[in-house]
Amino acid sequence: MEPYKLTATQALSKFKNGSFTVEEYARSLLSRIDRRDVTVRAWAYLDPEYVIEQAKRFDQVPRHGRGPLHGVGIAVKDVIYTKDMPTQHSSPIYEGDAPNLDAASIITLRHAGALVLGKTRTTEFTSTTLGPKTRNPHDPTRNPGGSSSGSAAAVGDYQAPIGLGTHTGGSTIRPGSYNGIYATKPTWNSISREGQKIYSLILDTLGIFARSIDDLQLLADVFAIEDDLPPDNAFTVKGAKFALLNHRLATVGPGTAAAMETGAKLLRDHGAEVEEIELPSEFDKMPEWHGIVLHSDGRASFLPEYRVAKDKLDSFLVDHVENSGIASLRPKIDDIASKYAAILTPSVVDEAAVGIESTGSPAFNSIWTVS
Repeated sequence: MEPYKLTATQALSKFKNGSFTVEEYARSLLSRIDRRDVTVRAWAYLDPEYVIEQAKRFDQVPRHGRGPLHGVGIAVKDVIYTKDMPTQHSSPIYEGDAPNLDAASIITLRHAGALVLGKTRTTEFTSTTLGPKTRNPHDPTRNPGGSSSGSAAAVGDYQAPIGLGTHTGGSTIRPGSYNGIYATKPTWNSISREGQKIYSLILDTLGIFARSIDDLQLLADVFAIEDDLPPDNAFTVKGAKFALLNHRLATVGPGTAAAMETGAKLLRDHGAEVEEIELPSEFDKMPEWHGIVLHSDGRASFLPEYRVAKDKLDSFLVDHVENSGIASLRPKIDDIASKYAAILTPSVVDEAAVGIESTGSPAFNSIWTVS
């Protein structure tokens, strides 16, 4: 298997047994990027010489000094500060801007030994403005999702095994689904957001992309993300009870409907009970509340750019500043969720749509982001 095809966990095993060096691995990733990024366009910034320089340094690290991510390549969304690369937010206001500091998440990853490959494309300031130049790697005519378009597409196209995104309404889960990879939006504030552009102080979360569950667990361990209670190692699907959520928020397309039906059937075939449920009608207001929070927080977040360069700021974000003007349903959803091992809910309305003008509907994401 070519090194670029390996998951993070597999690459770590190869480094450990001496199958290849970090430099050889990095060159394989760069070769993949060179061949494919003319089509996928995932990267906002990438310096191959610097990647190789980092890789050579990793190869000099003795085995006892290697971190849990030693030499593993990672794609970083271009709203997260990296001291040795520009952070441009897909905005003409910050073109070429290179703050000389690392975000808290990047400090953590570097300490764990991650090889930061480069910065990936995003919509302007992670907003729901026009999509970036990134294409879906499985079909370049289709939407890669957003706003974390580049990180998800890079991981989905084997240009990086893991990636960092952000999530304010659906910016991690939706592109994860569209690009056919695993994506996690951790609990709010479980990973520090220090050193990244904030859209909404209340909603923003760092997101994670990978091509295997083991890699998601690896990153969760690096970021010290733990359950409130110890995991039940005796848990089995057989006999477990799952909720299949029937949304009223949007009509799912045939692709999503088929995927949900397949998921429910697989669980039932393995002995689980799957019960269809609907949330109480008061939950229907949550997308509206999400919008209120988003636009209100956006006023403060984008006021500096509005003052300095209003003419370079997308009109959608200008509107946040010029036209700013919850009830909590968490106890109710906690009560509903406590009856089930998990709730099955769509990540997207349907398969990735043709065209890149939009990053897709967050109809099935915002309710879980604001709750």
